[in-house]
This record gives sequence, structure tokens and C-alpha cells, in this order.
Amino acid sequence: MKAFVRAAVLTGLCLGASSASARADIIITPFVGKTFAAQTTLFTLANVDKQTWIVGTSAAWLTSSIIGAEVEFGYAPRFFGQDSLNSLTRPGSNVTSLTGNVLLTLPVSVTRESLRPYITGGMGVLHASVNDSLELLTIDRNMLALSIGGGAIGFLNSRAGVRFDLRHIRSTSTDVDTATLLTAPRLGFWRATIGVAIRY
Repeated sequence: MKAFVRAAVLTGLCLGASSASARADIIITPFVGKTFAAQTTLFTLANVDKQTWIVGTSAAWLTSSIIGAEVEFGYAPRFFGQDSLNSLTRPGSNVTSLTGNVLLTLPVSVTRESLRPYITGGMGVLHASVNDSLELLTIDRNMLALSIGGGAIGFLNSRAGVRFDLRHIRSTSTDVDTATLLTAPRLGFWRATIGVAIRY
């Protein structure tokens, strides 16, 4: 009986140590940033090759080893902007992204309490909403999208930190760009963001 109790206690301690080493964090990150180098074949009257604001949030599951996962939402109002040569696009025209991604990062045993760099890749949906002031052309379209990029997460204390992120999001569908006559994604852009990482 004593041998059985001793074995049960040892088994419990081993399982506890195992679960602690495999412990994972949930990290919620509201972010803000800018898009740049955007291109589209959806709406040729709209100028998108400029910087515009983007906001969103990420919910990530990150282990202490090398792998994690996240679901991320981004919203870029006025993505299809206006300029002096292009006055047909309404200010409310926007782009929304929703992606699920895999995160590959350096383990905590290497980074300790410093910045933890990562790379990320995944798939999801891009939604484009474009309206012109004459109401002659309206686009309201969902497209399958790819997302790839990288960044770093650093915590200032046990709960809060900062996350820097750079990634490219583009539709998997392509068209011929009427300006260059080359194949181009129907919608794509680079994005640089910074956010407050909250760990649970």
C-alpha cells in the first residue's frame, strides 16, 4: 500500500512538472499601424498605393517552446482613398482581414525575458468594400487570402508588453493589371503595426 501511495505521488509530481513545462499563454493584442505598397485590380479608379491607417486585434496561443497559433482581425478604413486626380471613391470604402496563422518563435529558454522574435504564416479572408460617389460601381467582395510576416513580442512585466509586427496580406486570386499588363493580386498590401500585448 505504501509503495502504491509513493508511486501515485511521484506520478502526480511528474504530471505537474510536465504540464508546467508545456504551459501556454493566451496573448490578446489590440494594434494600430499603417498599410503601404498596396495594389489592386478590383477598382482601377481608386488610389491605394499609399499609407493608410489600420486597426485591429490578435488573439494568440503561445507555448514556451517554438510553436503557437493566432486569430487576427484587421480593419483599414479609407483604404481606397481620394486624391486630386481621383474624386470618385467614397471615404467609407474599406478593407477588412480575418486570418488564422501559425507562429514559429524562439523558445523562452533562449530569449528569457528579452524580445521574442517570431515568423507567421496563414490563410483567411479579405473583404473589400468600395463605393463611388456616382453609385455606378459598387464592390462588396470576399476573397481567400494569404498572410505571411514576422515580428517580436516583449513583456514589461508578467502581464503587459509590446508587440511589433510586419506582414504581407494578399488575395490568392489574381487578375491582369491594366496599367502594367502583368498578373497581380486582386488585392494585396504590406502592413506595419504596434500593439499592447496582454498576457493571460
